[in-house]
Amino acid sequence: MPDTHHISQLILPELESELANTRRMLAAVPDGQTEYRCHEKSMKLAGLAGHVAEMPMFSVLTLTAPPTDLAAPGDTPPHKFETTTQNLAVFDELAAKAIATVGSLSDASFTEPWSLVYGDYKIFEGDRYAAYRTLGINHLVHHRAQLGVYLRLLGVPVPKTYGPSADEQ
Repeated sequence: MPDTHHISQLILPELESELANTRRMLAAVPDGQTEYRCHEKSMKLAGLAGHVAEMPMFSVLTLTAPPTDLAAPGDTPPHKFETTTQNLAVFDELAAKAIATVGSLSDASFTEPWSLVYGDYKIFEGDRYAAYRTLGINHLVHHRAQLGVYLRLLGVPVPKTYGPSADEQ
């Protein structure tokens, strides 16, 4: 039986749409507000915006990396937000990698087992498709929504995602 790419072709339009929505949100992040946090337990805006810019890497990680321990020493430090322009450049590079990765995968690769742990703490265990949905898409949407709250509280117009926002009517 020939190897197909049916699954990747079904999920690619959703990924592209979520990445476009995320890029609009990241583009709205104001420079000069890096220390802002909406609550003492919340991340600073720079940390959240930097994390959201890195989110496309989770699609690549879940679909191509061996089972991963986030507590293991890494060779790549987390992305640090400095300016919106710099943050968008990082996001654009990682988004392109995510799209290329998803588009290149065979159906069989989505059924491979995969896990993500932090030392002894199990974050995810299942197949690569479920990891991609949970950590690649749902995780992206979750943090993008948090970013929208920060923008609202800062008085910055919130970009549309699935339709016009209250600021774009």
